[in-house]
Amino acid sequence: MNLELLSFIKEALAKGQSKEKITEALSAAGWREDEVRAALNTYADVNFPVPVPRRRPYLSAREAFIYLVLFTCLYLSSWSFGALLFEFIGRAFPDPLVQYGSYDQSGVRMSVSMLIVAFPIYLWLSRLTLGEIRRDPDKKTSKIRKWLTYLTLFVAAGFIIGSLIALLFNLLGGEMTVRFFLKVLTVLLIAGMIFGYYLWDLRSDEKNS
Repeated sequence: MNLELLSFIKEALAKGQSKEKITEALSAAGWREDEVRAALNTYADVNFPVPVPRRRPYLSAREAFIYLVLFTCLYLSSWSFGALLFEFIGRAFPDPLVQYGSYDQSGVRMSVSMLIVAFPIYLWLSRLTLGEIRRDPDKKTSKIRKWLTYLTLFVAAGFIIGSLIALLFNLLGGEMTVRFFLKVLTVLLIAGMIFGYYLWDLRSDEKNS
């Protein structure tokens, strides 16, 4: 955060200027709305002769561990669920070049095992972190939470874009099959749900900040 901006806001608040007037002045000077809002939120709305800084959450090893495990379980759950759906699609619309009995059952067992282990852990950690945020809303500003959320959005967006490119490529080549279309649709649904949820989560954080 810009130190010059923080210094100006602190001095303006100390002289009794309201946050609305400070926002108007900074907007007229060319500062972006999100920059001004973030800087103003650094100080609490309390009646005191000098600006009172809000408590800023620090990154603890426990918090980093929880979020790393949470998002790892999300990736494992998504991958294993997609692999299972791919297997079902392959059996419902088999490739003529591959005999039904030649399917490798170990891939199904691995996907089921990953899903049974990873998904409940993801749900439990999600509930745990949401409970901590309700008790301490400042934890919404956790840096590792935001970094991993944006990383997840990036990965999900990559799968969505790649799937759409593959879909268009096959359409233009006249090589579209039901099996391929359903697999692309599976990727789009899984990636789209993840992207939509975490984008909504980020936007709700920004609105409440």
